[in-house]
Amino acid sequence: MAGGESGAGKTEAGKTGDVLIAVQDLHKTYTVGTQSVPAVRGVDLEIRRGEYVAIMGTSGSGKSTLMNMLGCLDTPTSGSYRLNGVEVSTLTDDQLADIRNREIGFVFQTFNLLPRSTALQNVELPLVYAGIKPAVRHQRVVEAIRAVGLTDRGTHKPNELSGGQRQRVAIARALVNHPSLILADEPTGNLDSTTSDEIMEILKGLNQAGHTIVLVTHEPDIAARCRRIVRLADGRIVSDLAVVPSA
Repeated sequence: MAGGESGAGKTEAGKTGDVLIAVQDLHKTYTVGTQSVPAVRGVDLEIRRGEYVAIMGTSGSGKSTLMNMLGCLDTPTSGSYRLNGVEVSTLTDDQLADIRNREIGFVFQTFNLLPRSTALQNVELPLVYAGIKPAVRHQRVVEAIRAVGLTDRGTHKPNELSGGQRQRVAIARALVNHPSLILADEPTGNLDSTTSDEIMEILKGLNQAGHTIVLVTHEPDIAARCRRIVRLADGRIVSDLAVVPSA
């Protein structure tokens, strides 16, 4: 691991800010036919405001299931998950949708952009759902597009943009609602190494500006760009270490 590691993950992270994510004894079990398949088994995790955390693990480790629960896309079988002081593990689907829109910005490997909408319109979408007034929407969209360096591409549709530019649009969309948390799921998975570096530099800059970022990846070189690495295996956390970022 470039830059070295220490066992002081939570101690060092504790200097960042107050607790944003508090997970206690979290379990998720799926039923497949007549069998119960545990995906997450008793995870305890605390993430403070301003942290930049990578969640790592091989296929089947439980990292995607954990991310879905942190993103309020799925609910735990048991255990507690508090996001920004709110116990979300027992909320209804409508309440979870509201939390997602207000508190979480998502960045996905496949971008998830609307193909017939411009970059500006894609970025604006969360604000429309939130019922934000048009004048405020315009200001926030312009700020978000500027933050990712795409001011001159706002009127372009996704098929007129490169993969890296599409991911920048997705990051701007994640930012536009001023969320408490940015969740990035394999954000460089569909990009070449040069473009991946550009996207990671944007995420680094956002974290330095105060944004809390949780990044899910299976790539060690991507995780090494974060400030803390949580590793999962068989649905359990096997290590939680502060790191000196490699770049």
